[in-house]
Amino acid sequence: MSSTLSNLKKCCIMAMVTFLIPCLSYSQKLVSVNTETNALVFTVNENNELNTLYFGDKLKNSSEYELIAKHYKQGTDYSEIYNSIYTPAGSKNLLEPAINITHTDGNTSLSLEYINAETNEVEPNVHLTKIVLQDKVYDLEVDLFFKAYYKEDVIETWTEIHNNEKGGIRLHKFASVNLYLYGDNDFWLTHYSGDWAQEMRPEETRLSHGIKVLDSKLGTRANLFQPSVFMVSIGKPATDNEGTVLMGGLEWSGNFRNEFEVDPLNNLRILSGINNYASDFELKKGEAFTTPKFWFSLSRTGKGDASRNIHNWARNYKVLDGKGTRLTLLNNWEATYFDFNEKKLKKLIEDADKLGVDLFLLDDGWFGNNYPRNADNAGLGDWEVNQKKLPNGIGTLVKTAEKNNVKFGIWIEPEMVNPDSDLYHEHPEWVIKQPMREEHYFRNQLVLDLSNPDVQDFIFNVVDGLFTENPNLAYIKWDCNSVIYNAHSDYLKDDEQSELYIKYVQGLYNVLERIREKYPKVPMMLCSGGGGRVDYGAMEYFTEFWPSDNTDPLERVFMQWEYSYFYPSSAIAAHVTDWGNQSIKFKTDVAMMGKMGFDIVVDELPKDELEFCQRAIKNYNELENVIWQGDLYKLKNPWKNELASLMYVGQDKKKAIVFNYLVNYRYEKGSHSPIKLKGLNPASIYEVEEINVFPGHEPIINKEHYSGDFLMKIGVNPKVSSGHPSVVLRLKEVSN
Repeated sequence: MSSTLSNLKKCCIMAMVTFLIPCLSYSQKLVSVNTETNALVFTVNENNELNTLYFGDKLKNSSEYELIAKHYKQGTDYSEIYNSIYTPAGSKNLLEPAINITHTDGNTSLSLEYINAETNEVEPNVHLTKIVLQDKVYDLEVDLFFKAYYKEDVIETWTEIHNNEKGGIRLHKFASVNLYLYGDNDFWLTHYSGDWAQEMRPEETRLSHGIKVLDSKLGTRANLFQPSVFMVSIGKPATDNEGTVLMGGLEWSGNFRNEFEVDPLNNLRILSGINNYASDFELKKGEAFTTPKFWFSLSRTGKGDASRNIHNWARNYKVLDGKGTRLTLLNNWEATYFDFNEKKLKKLIEDADKLGVDLFLLDDGWFGNNYPRNADNAGLGDWEVNQKKLPNGIGTLVKTAEKNNVKFGIWIEPEMVNPDSDLYHEHPEWVIKQPMREEHYFRNQLVLDLSNPDVQDFIFNVVDGLFTENPNLAYIKWDCNSVIYNAHSDYLKDDEQSELYIKYVQGLYNVLERIREKYPKVPMMLCSGGGGRVDYGAMEYFTEFWPSDNTDPLERVFMQWEYSYFYPSSAIAAHVTDWGNQSIKFKTDVAMMGKMGFDIVVDELPKDELEFCQRAIKNYNELENVIWQGDLYKLKNPWKNELASLMYVGQDKKKAIVFNYLVNYRYEKGSHSPIKLKGLNPASIYEVEEINVFPGHEPIINKEHYSGDFLMKIGVNPKVSSGHPSVVLRLKEVSN
């Protein structure tokens, strides 16, 4: 028997030069992270290194994972760690590392051995796996965490690096995740590009050998040019209903780096984490560094299922008050810009009540006296009420809102400062700027140094002061319009300057944590010149985000289509504004597919348009739970069709709402055949009715009855055309 095992062991060692994963003995050690349908399985090789064995459909017989390795014959892994769970630099690694450090003695090599793993239930439906790796020469420990949300099929992962050496070490790279996907060189990456008013423009490309890098070096508005979210399709480009797709994103509101490397064996390595650009980090003796979390979800039935998994996870665990309600609002920005006074605002508050929304939001321009905020070039940092515009303060506006049965919210941009401000002159040491360089402005402003605890206190006190003076304040719009130029901190020491980008975000989170401890559920919108900052690290503190300053409804159809793959509708703020040449009906219908608001002059609306908006708000209030908490199904992709069509189905399948928008206005374009619906109960009978019908018009579909089976197999034609460019259908179960 011992001879047989010896021969088997020799055979396995020989096989290592031809098999992707070395053949393992009967004592093979497996570590598995499981969700309802997926398994992420790691294996310990003969050098005691932990490598990825499998990620995909969970096998019914877990013992069969051991049989996977022998079926891969993709070539030679000279290092034996192409598929490492967390690839170290400086030793035998030949590929892009996940971690790169300099030890106390100046040595730059690292080798990580598997020590142990344990999985514990942290709450019902959620299990946390902790994997401990250690360097066999230096006293350095790396702990990997995988938090599995079972029903949602979502996994979060992050890393803790513990320095137990005799002195400080230097971190040069510290990824949050090091995924390994098997796919025989057939991977398709969908990522997003853009700029101000051009956010979330999708690009899909087949990954080739080498490394594709998506990153940000902007410091604050990190997502301005591209967000950290992405999709990878395996085998072929996935659609909403077909194909294997991985969706993922980093929970970090600063510089990020996503790397996609097709290795010599034709498999894909995905590394994501804080961008190590200009960000070496000193880890002192006895300290630990925790990376931000990275989330991901794998679906074999297309983008739609992955997206619904993410929405459920986000509502249940990530977005602040994700299962709660949201406030419809009227914002004054496009109605007044900086030109307003108390009388004008009081009239707009009365208009909010007449319109039927829940809240009036006072936007930019309400502060500054020595440097009044009459344009975007002065006043930022001086958060006292402008006495000329508002001689009776914010309080009188809050009271006016209460008298008109609406709540009151306010805009702030507390991380920024204008050179023309008292704050800039009183505390120049609080401003991020190189002392020897000319100041370079982004929207006439600079960024305050949130690595400085005094600045953190100042920003917290800005928010706390507003609530202290106005206890009934009900909403905050938190803006962030500048990137970081000439990065330098007066607070940090010379040898700490490379830590500024990281400590800035840590300081921001510290402030937000303090705000949420004192004001746990006050709604806050995350704005950053549009969608320049949204991620699930920030959304733990915010109820919603502003996707783009571009509110042209036709543009928003495409933007919100893409955002809604990654974020639930309750988190995507969508306003009716003067942008675009479409009708008020089209604009309102588009805004209804997210968290609806208005940014219009209500008094200037013709009678029939006001009546339409009032009815639409009532319809929205009736269906808000379906839109915010329902399952999203995408029916017609606007990038590939003449119209966009999508629907939300309530969790109990008793109600649904279908949005249809014309996106091609050429001759005879529109819906010429029925659109198959999804997510309904096939045995139920549904009443289908067009809502949001403009006064004086007849509904295209008026209380027609169909079975769920018919609607999903045959469908219904919304009859979208240039004459009816937006059609909203409500479905109600009438029998089952």
